[in-house]
Amino acid sequence: MSEEKPAREPIGEDARIDALEERLRAAREREEQRNRPKVHGADANYRSGNRVLADLLGGVLGGLVLGWLVDWFADTSPWGLLVGLFLGIVVAFRNIIRSANQRPESAATPRDPL
Repeated sequence: MSEEKPAREPIGEDARIDALEERLRAAREREEQRNRPKVHGADANYRSGNRVLADLLGGVLGGLVLGWLVDWFADTSPWGLLVGLFLGIVVAFRNIIRSANQRPESAATPRDPL
């Protein structure tokens, strides 16, 4: 049985398959190039978000700690803590608004005089 010839001869490599494989490879390379991250490291938006988070947490926690210390030493329990919390929130939002109103580094460069 194994010595019988097959009914059809095997088909050789087709040039169209080679061209299709080449086009697929080129498309995959273009897609990888397009999806590759363009920025290495932390970009400006990421740094700005971290700064806002740090200002908010630092202001609130700093106000709480200072208010608690005032309560501890002056024995004015909850008022020092509440005033410290309020002042911490005010300072945190003031810092956030100030940092949001600053120009980016690229736009902050002065122009050359004529």
